Amino acid sequence: MSLGDLTVACRIETVYKIVKRSQTHSSGLTYTGIAHLDGRAVTVVDLQYKLFRISIPKKEGYFTIIKPQQGELLAIPVTTSPNLMDIPRDNVRTLPTAYRQSDTLSIASHVAIVSQGDITQTIFLLDENSLI
Repeated sequence: MSLGDLTVACRIETVYKIVKRSQTHSSGLTYTGIAHLDGRAVTVVDLQYKLFRISIPKKEGYFTIIKPQQGELLAIPVTTSPNLMDIPRDNVRTLPTAYRQSDTLSIASHVAIVSQGDITQTIFLLDENSLI
C-alpha cells in the first residue's frame, strides 16, 4: 500500500478484506475515525495523516481492513488498490528497536527490500498491534 512516499504492507493473515472506501466520521483532529462496514462500526486509522499530517481525499480509494492479533477490526484508507506480493523471508529484516523508538515509523516491525527488474523497493511491514 502506498502512503505518501512510503510503501507499507500487512501480513496476509491479518488482512480481513479490501473494500471501496465509504464515509468516515471523525473530528478531523486525530488520525482515527469510524466507518460503518458490514453492519458494524470499524475504527479507521488514517496512517498517512498519522505519519505526515496530510489526509488522503475523503471519498477516494479503498479501505484495507485488517484484524490485529488483539482487538477489533481496523480500516486503513488508501488511494489505490493494494497489491498482493510474495516476499521471500530472506528479504525481510527486523527493524532495529532504536529506529522504531525514534521514528514515526514505530508502526512498522520489519522492512523488506524487493527488486523487480531495475526497480528496488523498500517496504515497511506494519505491526498491526501498534497502529493505535
